[in-house]
Amino acid sequence: MTHVLAFDQGTTSSRAMIFDREGSVVSIAQREFKQIFPTSGWVEHDPEEIWRSQIETAEEALSKACLSRSDIAGIGITNQRETTVVWDRRTGIPIHNAVVWQDRRTSEMCCRIKARSGELIRRKTGLEVDAYFSASKIAWLLENIPGARQRADDGDLAFGTIDTWLAWKLTSGKLHITDVSNASRTMLFNIHSLEWDKELLEIFGVPPALMPKVHSSSEIYGEVAADGPLQGIPIAGIAGDQQAALFGQACFAPGSTKVTYGTGCFMLQNIGAVPVSSSNGLLTTIGWQIGGQTEYALEGSVFIGGAVIQWLRDALGIIENSSDVEALAGSVADNGGVYFVPAFAGLGTPHWDQDARGTIIGLTRGTGRAHIARAALESIAFQSADLLDAMHADSNKHLDELRVDGGATANSLLMQIQADLIQMPVVRSQTAETTALGAAYLAGLATGVWRSSDDLSGHWRVGELFEPKISANQAKILRARWRDAVARSLSWANS
Repeated sequence: MTHVLAFDQGTTSSRAMIFDREGSVVSIAQREFKQIFPTSGWVEHDPEEIWRSQIETAEEALSKACLSRSDIAGIGITNQRETTVVWDRRTGIPIHNAVVWQDRRTSEMCCRIKARSGELIRRKTGLEVDAYFSASKIAWLLENIPGARQRADDGDLAFGTIDTWLAWKLTSGKLHITDVSNASRTMLFNIHSLEWDKELLEIFGVPPALMPKVHSSSEIYGEVAADGPLQGIPIAGIAGDQQAALFGQACFAPGSTKVTYGTGCFMLQNIGAVPVSSSNGLLTTIGWQIGGQTEYALEGSVFIGGAVIQWLRDALGIIENSSDVEALAGSVADNGGVYFVPAFAGLGTPHWDQDARGTIIGLTRGTGRAHIARAALESIAFQSADLLDAMHADSNKHLDELRVDGGATANSLLMQIQADLIQMPVVRSQTAETTALGAAYLAGLATGVWRSSDDLSGHWRVGELFEPKISANQAKILRARWRDAVARSLSWANS
């Protein structure tokens, strides 16, 4: 068996990909699913729709590749992190929609908890207290869904991020598990002792019985029990999407760094076996655990990356398809003085302001659709440049290049803008889907498709290199104007 199936369950779509022993894509299938916005600042998904879309794409990928279950060594799962599902252990029915990582309904709760226990939580988890993470979402569900608190106390309910939900469904309820990388994003997991922390559970009012068992990121957890063409295939790798992308980019050495451009943008740097606290608004998180060895990472988080392009499409209607933005933004020489801070869900690194709101400044009578599209595209690159500044300040490691992946890297204009702003080569990997590849690698290591990370390093290939085309002084001026726009966005929260 020389093929591995990866589940890549993202914020707006579910994908399945099959990779061969060389790390090459054999087949891919994708389904978008509904985004639910019950009220301003709330974002939800239907967990059952996520499950259906993921299993359908897996079966389609298998069919496209003309492979059967006997050809698949194992399944690797990677997932949107922090998104929270609570369900009934007996029936498997969720008590509510999944509360998505972008959701801000618990901002006030987090402000109160941060005032009391922020330093304690940061010390134990490496995270800033924020509605982004799972802990406050669990607390909200237990307090607001009738009967949920008592059922949780009685041990009748189960919590999981999306990896846990998929593993439960795949095994017909036999496995209630997660891996260390996903656990480290809940704000309930002690990244030093590697266990659910009693004190943190008490702060958020979460019963220990609700929590899944924590495993390493690469091992055989069990087999698919659900009926269908996947039945009997081992589930052998689990990692949160950003950690999986770091692994898929072969960032195995301390200091190696990648940024993934998806719904949000996430920059991770491998910092080795010892966690390091940030002084610049970065998070300390677990990268992965293999064979008892835990690797840590520094992470910068941008909440609205590629999602701003979806907003141009769905809310403004100025493009028909997300891919249209490159041509529209490229039809003008520059942004015409327009700067767009897409703080639709507050601002993450390095600001961590839950109440910041989206801002567009510099509009004139000459501003057109193309200028707004370009400003939206540039906002992704500006925010990522801010992450890199924070990363440099914390690690004192100045990179020779920035490795990039994710769907938005197909936009060459965005990649060129990124290289211009950071004054550094941007390297697009030959395999853009390194998140799924990382999950496949983790499963393949556990099932013997690959022997070690040395095997995997040889698969990484440069796809395209983008060199800066503007001067350092020009980049400095552009970034100063961007920082002014961010200051205006932040001032909204304090006005």
